[in-house]
Amino acid sequence: MLRSKSNIRYQAIINIILLILTVIMIAPLVLLFMSSVTSESALVLYGYKFIPREFSLAAYQYIAKNGQTVLRAYGVTIFVTIVGTTCNLLLSSMTGYVLSIRKLPFRSAINFYVFFTMLFSGGLVPSYLMWTTMFHIKNTIYALILPNFMLSAMNVILVRTYYMTSIPEALYESAKIDGAGYLYIYRKIVLPMGKPILVVIGLFAGLAYWNDWTNGLYYISDTKLYSIQTLLNKMLQDIEALQANATAASSGAAASIPTVSIRMAIAVVALLPILCIYPFLQKYFAEGIAIGAVKG
Repeated sequence: MLRSKSNIRYQAIINIILLILTVIMIAPLVLLFMSSVTSESALVLYGYKFIPREFSLAAYQYIAKNGQTVLRAYGVTIFVTIVGTTCNLLLSSMTGYVLSIRKLPFRSAINFYVFFTMLFSGGLVPSYLMWTTMFHIKNTIYALILPNFMLSAMNVILVRTYYMTSIPEALYESAKIDGAGYLYIYRKIVLPMGKPILVVIGLFAGLAYWNDWTNGLYYISDTKLYSIQTLLNKMLQDIEALQANATAASSGAAASIPTVSIRMAIAVVALLPILCIYPFLQKYFAEGIAIGAVKG
């Protein structure tokens, strides 16, 4: 069936708008990378340009000098992200499944308790004392996994709402008639049908773990346990300290360390793995968001 001219014009306008939005979203990433491969002097004199005035890999060379440390930090971050995201998915999906059962005793009180934690927390100092004096996680790998991101009330509410609106209650009842228990229903029905929302919250949790540097700042002083974000943040602090003390010896090595371009290079190094993984999850992410918008 041939489309009318009005539909063709409408589609063309939509395509132009989407193209403009795409350029707006991609342009900062391109500018970020181009700034990271621009010489320090060119950045200071001419500012940020999409086409570098003076091409330079000094920022990446500085990071490469700590290549073994960076690789170890990547390994720590990958391990923490995988384990933390898996635990977050397991706890969020199980808690959301339990709260989606309408016949659950004290369901309203438990729902209120979960929601209450979104509004109020004990604060940084009590949390630090609890984790370090009671659980003794300081300078252990658990310090990068347990605090803050292991279980999110927002994720639990998202999963609970998805289960309640997208999985028919009659399906639960028919499974119970066939003799299935709650655990069997969770494994064979809830998890397969909840794949879209699980991918969404998994992406949220994975990004939170990957970008986290606060746990490393508070609980980690052993350099072997530095995550990539903690390491890069430490490198940036060291460079700023060297630059602050370089006035008296401006001709020394400290004065030649890139400061502006290395900020961009650090951002590229931290962002690149996420950009590589996201396209493989985009399908499920968009599906989960769309279903949540329609059902909500």
